[in-house]
Amino acid sequence: MQRQGATEQHHPRELIRDLVDRKLDWRQIKDIQSAEKDPDRFEKYLSVLQERVPWAETILLPIHDHVFIVAKDGRAITKTLCGRDLGDWRENWKLHVLIRVRRTREELLEVYADNVTIDPTVVELREFVCPGCGALLDVDAVPPNYPIERDFFPDLKTFYEDWLGRKLPADVGEYEERSAAVLHDWSGKKR
Repeated sequence: MQRQGATEQHHPRELIRDLVDRKLDWRQIKDIQSAEKDPDRFEKYLSVLQERVPWAETILLPIHDHVFIVAKDGRAITKTLCGRDLGDWRENWKLHVLIRVRRTREELLEVYADNVTIDPTVVELREFVCPGCGALLDVDAVPPNYPIERDFFPDLKTFYEDWLGRKLPADVGEYEERSAAVLHDWSGKKR
């Protein structure tokens, strides 16, 4: 549904590419954000991303700059930009990568300026690193011993079928959080 008085925009794919590449100035970005969304913008966005990845699987949804939900062998998985398979998309991808935790003041000062007050009894930094290429995928600043956060858990079926009006190109299974099973497997106990 369009806003009253709004006109449908058709931004060229090249403009979407420049947006992804962070080449637009703030005024251009504001104009794109303020305008009605192109009906095919998501497809343009996915095609720009798809041409940049070194693998053939179809991107269903980007999670971060280097993490994607993709269709592989008829099912949905999470995959990094370099091609590392991180497992079922319903599991928190952060549980399948390398994690560096900065807990001491000395470790925190490697990334914070010396004049910044940072208390390691209050915060730790978790750096999530791709086990395939070593790229930094995400960073969380959390209280010590806080559970690993999941930033984004989309309902892919609802997004594709109800919002986009099309069928998913992969079996995504039931919409259920499966990260607890990964943690249980880490414990070595039988279910």
